[in-house]
Amino acid sequence: MDTPIYGSSFVTSDGVRLHVLEACPPEVSMQDAPSPVIAFIPGWSMPADVWREQLRMLGTTHCVAALDPRGQGESEVAASGYSIERRATDIREFVARYPRVVLVGWSLGALEALQYVHRDGHAAVDALVLVDSSVGEDPEPDPAAGPGFRETIKQDRQAAVEDFVRGIFGATRTESELETMTTAALRMPLDASLSIFPQGTPRTHWRDIVWAFPKPLLYAVSAQFAAQARSLQQNRPATRIEIFDEAGHALFADEPARFNELLMRFVNGEPDRPPPQD
Repeated sequence: MDTPIYGSSFVTSDGVRLHVLEACPPEVSMQDAPSPVIAFIPGWSMPADVWREQLRMLGTTHCVAALDPRGQGESEVAASGYSIERRATDIREFVARYPRVVLVGWSLGALEALQYVHRDGHAAVDALVLVDSSVGEDPEPDPAAGPGFRETIKQDRQAAVEDFVRGIFGATRTESELETMTTAALRMPLDASLSIFPQGTPRTHWRDIVWAFPKPLLYAVSAQFAAQARSLQQNRPATRIEIFDEAGHALFADEPARFNELLMRFVNGEPDRPPPQD
């Protein structure tokens, strides 16, 4: 049976109300959970609800929480604060709501999670999960949100966001789902939606943060980052990697059962399953 998902909120140190989705097993609270809260950060312009299959299923055995970053989902569309530094602070204040966490960041959310760890340390984080985001390993990918994408948004934002939302899924989504996500992605002001892309940061910045992280780390990627995943495992042998060859960018939504099992085994400290035999 699925566990109910509840909405809550908190006010940041700069006065912005941020919305959170939470779920816990019956008779367990976020504050007395026997294992770390699994805390999810979505990617560019996406709402916390993109993690619904994780909240719905994993909430039956673990306490889970997903943040709507400022300007996204049901969080306040603030007048300012759309930089990676402020959003890393938002993550710090989100994480501080719980005794300890496994922090899961997807796409831009992975970089924001890395910036939080880099700046504020890892004391509150038992483990880190990075989902389909370039982490500075070789080979360098074609920028998914480079100047061309930003220019396209400026010229025809509606069409660009519609294409973006359709493009993150490998599996078929209903038109209703796509429309809902597109509407959510358009909540943030145009200038804010462009400014949250980290610009001018060398790729080695993210690589160095990942290499220095001293706790368990899982890197789950689609085919576009497979080579980076293998390179990271070579350079940081303790890293666990998983490659979703058939999934899109939102691999946890395309293959939720596989992703959820992977995440549970990682959180519970269980070894990887051996690959199937031919």
